Amino acid sequence: MIAHPDKFAGFYNNGLLDFDRRLAYYAYQQFKPYFKNKTCLELGPATGYMTCHLLNDFKEVTAVEGSLNLLEQIPDHPSLVKVHSLFEEYEPGKKFDTIIMSHVLEHIFDPVALLKRIKGWLADEGVFIVGVPNAKSFHRLAAVEMDLLKTIYTLNDRDRAVGHYRVYDMDTLQKDAESAGYKVIDTGGIFIKFLTNKQIDDALNKEFLNEAIMDAYFKLSNVFKENSAEIFLVLGQ
Repeated sequence: MIAHPDKFAGFYNNGLLDFDRRLAYYAYQQFKPYFKNKTCLELGPATGYMTCHLLNDFKEVTAVEGSLNLLEQIPDHPSLVKVHSLFEEYEPGKKFDTIIMSHVLEHIFDPVALLKRIKGWLADEGVFIVGVPNAKSFHRLAAVEMDLLKTIYTLNDRDRAVGHYRVYDMDTLQKDAESAGYKVIDTGGIFIKFLTNKQIDDALNKEFLNEAIMDAYFKLSNVFKENSAEIFLVLGQ
């Protein structure tokens, strides 16, 4: 079960940073090489900061969001089907070639149960891409060294603000996926982060960081995926 999404909608309306949106685009870039065929299911699109890119890659995108407040902020599009539903209640009635769930699983009380449910929505040759924040990100490792976090798995203020139950690393994420019966096709990382999102946002606004530096840290996540800001799995049946 997930805490009702409307409870945390205010964060996405008022607390989302420009860097958060940039990070979503980095995730999209990492996910894109794995996309399959013509139909996509996006679970938990929030205000659609990834959805707008997915519409360029698929004939049809179905976006399922539990918060009506957030769902209504996603611009309408001829190729977009918007569904207001909790994942536990959603019944698609068809299967999808590509399913994307980014920044959702850490919000779920029983993640394995949800993963098992989603398995029935995936086409036989389809791919399910699951992305989450990473406990072993360099910025969390640094926070432990600075005594700002007790361990890398300790929930910080931002985790609590958005309703996280846990912080995954690659091993725990794979364990949940395999427990739900998936085959892990590939793994990946998204961006190298030594600072918090707010610190990076401020540094970009003050031009202490430039596009060349950001691009380099994005590319380095392919080398240091275990310590990237976010991690993802590409799963199959």
